[in-house]
Amino acid sequence: MLESIGYAGAYTGVGIALLVLGFYALDLLTPGHLGRHIYEDRSVNAALTLAAGFLGQGAIVFASIWTNATSGFGEALLYTVVFGVLGVLLQAVAFLVLDLITPGRLGAHLTDRDFHPASLVSAAVQLAVAAIIVASIWP
Repeated sequence: MLESIGYAGAYTGVGIALLVLGFYALDLLTPGHLGRHIYEDRSVNAALTLAAGFLGQGAIVFASIWTNATSGFGEALLYTVVFGVLGVLLQAVAFLVLDLITPGRLGAHLTDRDFHPASLVSAAVQLAVAAIIVASIWP
């Protein structure tokens, strides 16, 4: 049981690090400070997009651990790191592509205090990219 607790701690540490990486990637793609937009300005748009990114990252981490646990702890942890970082990068690319193909500046729409439908589309893109990555991991 102690060994499993250690594994859980390591996987959780990697998962939290990947969530932080995802936060900073989205923060770079949006104007201003993402945390301030969510917690001080109460932007539902920014919160919705970040929440979708977090859920997507969580699914990627879960799939990496679940499908590789029998390969051994080290290999499963490596898969988790590699596919987690890939998820952050591909979610950022999808954000940039969405920004290019839609009118206005997506980052500016997502930091508006008032609800903007673009936040739903952005959230869907974050989850869709994560689902594609999860499907590529799943045997």
